[in-house]
Amino acid sequence: MAKIRFLGHAAFHIEGSGLKALIDPFLSGNDKTPFSPADFPDVNFIFVTHGHGDHLGDTTGIALRSGATVVATVEICNILSGRGVKCHPLQIGGAFGFPFGRVKMTPAWHGSGIQSDGGMIYGGVAGGFLIEVDGKRIYHAGDTGLTMEMNLLADESVDVALLPIGGNYTMDIDDAVRALKMIRPKTAVPMHYDTFQLIEASPEEFARKASGLADVKILGSGESMDI
Repeated sequence: MAKIRFLGHAAFHIEGSGLKALIDPFLSGNDKTPFSPADFPDVNFIFVTHGHGDHLGDTTGIALRSGATVVATVEICNILSGRGVKCHPLQIGGAFGFPFGRVKMTPAWHGSGIQSDGGMIYGGVAGGFLIEVDGKRIYHAGDTGLTMEMNLLADESVDVALLPIGGNYTMDIDDAVRALKMIRPKTAVPMHYDTFQLIEASPEEFARKASGLADVKILGSGESMDI
């Protein structure tokens, strides 16, 4: 049985047969999480949706200490490989069968620039992930606005959809509800809200508006669910 733990913002820990993974591990500098990079010494995969600091986060340090493989776009993998990180590059629409299950990278409408001391580095395009483990399918939308490509996910039998609701940089609550109508997952978990003032949103309002479309699970930072 797979388990999903919310780490705050858009960060998650996923555990299943052959998989101990992080998604978008923004831990350092995030006062909405009780976790630090040192809490994850044995992860074997890290999935990075895009290059912004609140998603790329602590990827480099965690990957170097644990030996985890980072799955991200070619552009981000090229940058991380130069830092000594082990990577597996994917691009939008591409999929690969890992020992634990199949992973597909999905479209996301967002930027992906990586901030550096020398300025912004091109990080390719932003994306999301459809991750299969223990026969379950988890969709992490990444940072995205509502997009018609979400209709394609209806055929993927998504068990859990992790969706941003904070607005401003991503979908807001109403657009996340519209996304549910397209994706048709069994369960939805709201993310990417309340970390900053510009993305304050009510997960309870999302749950009310999503009633009948999916079983909405509101996870506090550190809380987990079995799937």
